[in-house]
Amino acid sequence: MVSGSKFKKLISDKAGVVLVEAMISMPIVILVLVAMVEFGTAVFQWNQSVKALQVGARLAAVSSPIVTDADYLTLESDLAGLLEGDPVPNGVRSVSCGAGAATCNTANFDRLYFGSDGRCGSPGTSVPGMCDVAPLLSADVIKVTYRRSGLGYVGRPFGPVTTITVELHDASFNFLLFGKLIPGLNSLKIPSNPVSITSEDVSTCGSGC
Repeated sequence: MVSGSKFKKLISDKAGVVLVEAMISMPIVILVLVAMVEFGTAVFQWNQSVKALQVGARLAAVSSPIVTDADYLTLESDLAGLLEGDPVPNGVRSVSCGAGAATCNTANFDRLYFGSDGRCGSPGTSVPGMCDVAPLLSADVIKVTYRRSGLGYVGRPFGPVTTITVELHDASFNFLLFGKLIPGLNSLKIPSNPVSITSEDVSTCGSGC
């Protein structure tokens, strides 16, 4: 048996206390550091995606429709019987393509996503695309919507004036380490962050066509 004096000496002995405290606090410190890195990276990619949507919306306003020609013509399907020069009706009509919607015109969508050089990376002197701004932004989460604005007139070259909205659909940021430290926390959903702009000529070749 341990005598009273030896027991008192044992419980009053502080050798190794610092090591025990370090072992207890180290996992918390590591978790905080990982959280800072993970969420910092997530916010950075979020900001990149928002800027990419702004670039995509601006490019869509001066590019041929991302939706198919047949789908784009549905925006004018109620203009039959109206005279050229008449105001466009205020009825809401819209058409979408991309994530969660119909299939886009591949060539026109590639111009929106890759830019005028057809690839991701530094655009140089070419027109930048969405992936030039946000390289980790996947093409399959981008949705483009054309909504008739009620502006313009019947018979307007390149079709009616539209409001173009570019947004994300079911996009997420995948954590690198959080899923291993905290089971079930593998990703963070990125908001849709819709960006809208009024169309211009909606033609890649502009007035020179």
